[in-house]
Amino acid sequence: MSNKIDDLDIQIIKELQKDARQSFRELAKKLKVAEGTVYNRANKLSKTGVIKGFIPDIDFSKLGYDLVALIGMAIDGGHMQEIEKKIAKEPNVSAVYDVTGEYDAVIVAKFRSRAELNDFIERILSMEYVKRTYTMVVLNVLKEQHGIRI
Repeated sequence: MSNKIDDLDIQIIKELQKDARQSFRELAKKLKVAEGTVYNRANKLSKTGVIKGFIPDIDFSKLGYDLVALIGMAIDGGHMQEIEKKIAKEPNVSAVYDVTGEYDAVIVAKFRSRAELNDFIERILSMEYVKRTYTMVVLNVLKEQHGIRI
């Protein structure tokens, strides 16, 4: 199975970004190809890890998660991946990034209250190799998408 991504693969990805619930039959009709072609291409994209899953786009603020925090972490060298893996398992965390600059990692997390955020920061700071954190609280969300337009 080839890992090469062609124009049809890109069209399928774009359509799935618009609505991942549409059927392969609907997709095939829109793209003017056979349903089996769409099925095979979508499976290939999944097996090669291009498509990582089909999840609903949820407005977490409507579920009470109004507090978004961006947290920079300074970590003792050699232990970065170990710490990041632990933090990535936290339920409120939506992203963990290795970054350049003053901090080694940045966390994006959502909370229902300042108390939840405070507890989270205290847990991070109690980890053995975490030197310090820097927390920014988001005031307004102007754009939040988990994908980019291809």
